[in-house]
Amino acid sequence: MQTILTDFYTLESYDKAENGSFVANISLNKDHEIFKGHFPGNPVTPGVCMMQIVKELTEEFTGSKLFLQSASNVKFMAIINPFETPDLIVQLDINETEDGIKVKNTTLFGETIALKMSVHYKR
Repeated sequence: MQTILTDFYTLESYDKAENGSFVANISLNKDHEIFKGHFPGNPVTPGVCMMQIVKELTEEFTGSKLFLQSASNVKFMAIINPFETPDLIVQLDINETEDGIKVKNTTLFGETIALKMSVHYKR
């Protein structure tokens, strides 16, 4: 898998449902350089990095190189501290259409929802 977030996270495993949905288990690298600046002594996973993870996983699961066309209902609902909650569940409902790929995402750690969003990618 090609990623711009080199060594930021690891795709540990994933399951695919018949309806095109995926559930991916990822682990954040708490020692990554991003966390040294965001924020020293109180690391927080940047929202833009979470959005990039969703894009990269969608690319991996669809086999397509994608470009973000639009995002709606982006809700960051909990802080993801890589030292406290490095293991995340990324749920992706992927629908391929004539004009691209639509994804509904929910990202969780444990039972806590950290991110919900809907995105539309172009190929």
